[in-house]
Amino acid sequence: MRAHPQRPRPSRRTLRALSVAAAGTAVLLVAAGCSSDEEEPTIGTGTVGTGDVEQVVDAPGQVQPRASSVIEAPAAGTVATLQVTDGQDVQAGQVLMTIDSPAAVQALETARQADAEAAASGTSQSSSAQSPAQLAAQQRRAQRDAEARFAEAEQQAQQIADPAAKAAALAAVQSSRTQYQLLAAQTQALVDQVNSGLGNLDSAVESLGQAQRIQTQAAVRAAQATVDALTVTAPIAGKVSLGSTGGGGSSLPAGAESLLSGSGVQLPQGALSGEDSGAAGAPVIAQGAAVTQGSTLVSVIDASTLSLTADVDETDVLQVAPGVAADVTIDAVDGASYRGTVTSIDPTAQSGGGGAVTYTVRLSYDGGTAADGQPAATPLPGMTANVSLVVASAQDVVQVPASAIVRAGSGNGSPDADSVWVVTGGEAQRREVTVGIRGTSAVEITDGLSDGEEIVTDGATDVTEGQQVP
Repeated sequence: MRAHPQRPRPSRRTLRALSVAAAGTAVLLVAAGCSSDEEEPTIGTGTVGTGDVEQVVDAPGQVQPRASSVIEAPAAGTVATLQVTDGQDVQAGQVLMTIDSPAAVQALETARQADAEAAASGTSQSSSAQSPAQLAAQQRRAQRDAEARFAEAEQQAQQIADPAAKAAALAAVQSSRTQYQLLAAQTQALVDQVNSGLGNLDSAVESLGQAQRIQTQAAVRAAQATVDALTVTAPIAGKVSLGSTGGGGSSLPAGAESLLSGSGVQLPQGALSGEDSGAAGAPVIAQGAAVTQGSTLVSVIDASTLSLTADVDETDVLQVAPGVAADVTIDAVDGASYRGTVTSIDPTAQSGGGGAVTYTVRLSYDGGTAADGQPAATPLPGMTANVSLVVASAQDVVQVPASAIVRAGSGNGSPDADSVWVVTGGEAQRREVTVGIRGTSAVEITDGLSDGEEIVTDGATDVTEGQQVP
């Protein structure tokens, strides 16, 4: 959101300055140039005072947990065992549930069989049984098969819930892909040599067999990782939030969905896809519930340490820096005030509606105070907040009400500089001033005014040079 200067809770000095100005304020109804049907402008005066001024950038925010992790089903199946309840505290590595997935087990058996066949083929292949043309054709088929198997292995690895296990599986697939590519290039070079009459066909056949074995072994490892992931463990310590029974997938038993889809039976929209699974009040996953690959099983949220984020408009974010303090209110906690401190600013822009661009500012959560002065209730992760970032402040400075400033080029203002109307001998005289920090209700004056001078504080844009202001 666009920054607008805001004045904080005033100090005693600020209160004194405001009370002096209020005590010296006069109101004048100027009738000149106004008909009886026009509203007469109100002109108010006051004296220049000193006090504290703050400039604030306001932005919408949210309470964030220390960490959170969403665990998705690595394969289609049913919940075989459920060992936690919704809201339960768990430790990292603790078993949460197990998934029964015949499809994942079958995929592992298929991968093992393909690997065994590749191993047997590598030991039985003979160059006498193949011509160079046949070897080249076999290599092309192997290349296509390898790419398909590596892609499938990578997809399986992506579905592993545990971040460490997923990273290890993806690294293994990539390592195997690299080895295969090196051997495939070596095989191609040997085939080229054979075709030119310079190479040995046995060496080319052996190299191709080794390349094929690498991709079948990678497929076995990926399938094994998927089966291992059917035992779902907590990646972090925290509180469990079970997914809904739909979980983004069908509530039908595994395998029944495809049969029913082709039977001609008409079901309500979303009945198979689980489009309504996130509706309020949807029951959580229970033992025996069906899940689809990629559906949400459980979330683990670590709220042991809270933080805050604020979406700051692009026009204001350059004013924000680490260390800037913030006043925070939580929508769900009436009357309480919270505190935060900027820790970092994300460099990646976020696009919103209407072309708006914001940047995520991250803040520490520094506690809060309730309306009765007691410690405020601790908010929950995900609660909405209003964050007021104090981007500039000055203490014990010359200040005037924001309404006293006639901005440069606006209304009755000077085209080149900000100005105020100084009242001398009952006559209004324009004086250019240098403005420092602009607060919502008070503005710092760094040059052009002195404490105690009388100025127009209300209706400044309606005043003209030399106008009598009693």
